[in-house]
Amino acid sequence: MKPMSGGPLGILMLDTRFPRIVGDIGNAQSFDFPVIFRRMEGIGSADAVTAHPDRPRVLAALEANARALAAEGAVGLSTSCGFLALYQDDLSTVSPVPVATSALLLVRQLQGKRVGVITASARNLTPAHFAAVGAPTDTPFVGLPEGSSFARTFIGNATTLDRNQVEREVVAAARDLLARHPAIDTIVFECTNLPPYKKAVEDTAGLPVFDVLDLLKGFYAGLAAPQNVNARRR
Repeated sequence: MKPMSGGPLGILMLDTRFPRIVGDIGNAQSFDFPVIFRRMEGIGSADAVTAHPDRPRVLAALEANARALAAEGAVGLSTSCGFLALYQDDLSTVSPVPVATSALLLVRQLQGKRVGVITASARNLTPAHFAAVGAPTDTPFVGLPEGSSFARTFIGNATTLDRNQVEREVVAAARDLLARHPAIDTIVFECTNLPPYKKAVEDTAGLPVFDVLDLLKGFYAGLAAPQNVNARRR
């Protein structure tokens, strides 16, 4: 179901240069509804994927670009990095349209499930990221290795992507997550670059996997509901 306005979903993009293959949030072909993108100039991966961000600077960029996307007709907003969960409430307060910043919002939505998270960076994901979206701060997670092909491309902002190697690394992370936390019955990808590897992880882990595309499919459909005035945590 599309919003009554039929308008696009706006995506606030980090200032990056790495490839955006189908399945990545930065590729319009990843969606079955209209999207528009806006690059936040000067706000890159290092500004988002960190345990100690410059919050006023990042929020100012989010707000300015959110207003610009809304002026272009966006009926709702998301971001190109799951670590921007930190700004869910703050951005929702200043945005002219509803906001769903991060796939970490799914952790709270999947109540009753034993959720584990695969993240771009275990070192930088903190309890504050989970708390900002109303998720349990003790949610188990593992990250992609800092020296991995994934990290070189997506954290290091490289211009090339070894898709097959990254897939192997994401599958290995899933195995690690299950080895450390065998009670998990559901996996959530924090990172917006991971959806292309969803099927490989589901096939290996034998568990359902949810990602930012799942979040935004439901978010976009929900924008049609008149009572949905904001997606921020209450």
